[in-house]
Amino acid sequence: MAEETVSCPVKIHMVTEFFQEEELVLFGRYYEKGGAAYLKYNEMQETGEIHTVVKVGGEKALILRSGAVSMRLDLRPGEKRPGSYGSGYGTFPLEVMADDVAHRRTGYMHGQFSLGYRLFIQERQVGTYKMTIHYEEVQEAK
Repeated sequence: MAEETVSCPVKIHMVTEFFQEEELVLFGRYYEKGGAAYLKYNEMQETGEIHTVVKVGGEKALILRSGAVSMRLDLRPGEKRPGSYGSGYGTFPLEVMADDVAHRRTGYMHGQFSLGYRLFIQERQVGTYKMTIHYEEVQEAK
């Protein structure tokens, strides 16, 4: 006698967590304007050069990227804010919820930006990010 197969429909709930730690050493510019601190830098990726500006003022931040990738993230703790991400495949809207926005000066031209945020696409959380950006003054080549 053949063994009978038992089958029934089920609901599956899956959570996938993805952690990727990436460390970059870049050179750029730090400046202050209108009560906010800015970091401006460029990075090369396989798709091309990306120009980035990170602005932190008070308890809010703005990340702007242009070039091979375009992105606009308006970070304000406790608020879900509209943003966008674009690449060679087109630009699409997203939302961002900041968990942590801080700028700590540790010296005259030394400090750290801490940015923690979650990205949402069509109301679904697609990623959690924690950026820690240390900066320190270097002497410019003459």
